[in-house]
Amino acid sequence: MHAVLFDLDGTLMDHDAAREAAIAAHLTDAALAGEWRRLEAIHYNEYAAGRCTFQEQRRRRVRGIHVAMGRPEPADDACDAWFAAYLEHYRAGWAAYDDVLPALAALAQALPDAALGVVTNGEGEPQRAKLAAIGLAERFPVVVASAEVGIAKPDPAIFMLACERLGVEPPAAAHVGDRLDLDAHGAASAGLRGIWLDRPAAAAAGSAADRLATANGLPPAAGVATIATLHELPAVLAAMSR
Repeated sequence: MHAVLFDLDGTLMDHDAAREAAIAAHLTDAALAGEWRRLEAIHYNEYAAGRCTFQEQRRRRVRGIHVAMGRPEPADDACDAWFAAYLEHYRAGWAAYDDVLPALAALAQALPDAALGVVTNGEGEPQRAKLAAIGLAERFPVVVASAEVGIAKPDPAIFMLACERLGVEPPAAAHVGDRLDLDAHGAASAGLRGIWLDRPAAAAAGSAADRLATANGLPPAAGVATIATLHELPAVLAAMSR
């Protein structure tokens, strides 16, 4: 195992906690929190599938929540202003999961020569800003963001590109992520070892319903490993390296 790739949101950064804090601060009706989560899942998946732009998926979420509040759909500039205010609260909540730093330290001991990278669906600048904010930018010299390369997970090409940038062959690399469909199955289809991070806390909070594969009852593919915490990652990778 010569390289380990990671997803960002929901894997390294606690996106759910930041989102919930932003919802509580920005939405006047707490009962709408579930609808905001649903809109995020629907429209971000549309963006990841190339059916709308990054900005448009934000606007669709804002229009949807206004409809849920019984208000008229706002114009584009009003959508952008509403989302910008929401983002201020969201950014204030950016933090790494508690298991990230211990897992990276253990990984450095178990596989000292393994290169690290991030493969993320999203715009490059905000995703790198997240890594910097949670203190991980220097640990991941390679960041492949879908908007910058024109390929999104689960397309095998984005994982192969990340391996190329790290100078490793796909069979000698693993990818870890909280989405079974986009991360684990996508990586496996590119010849990497796919590892699904199925956090119990995320599932209990309702985020499992946001993950398209899990919501559809799609089981892990053959050869895909499942872990509940990043603390389990070094041992799983060590076993894969034997």
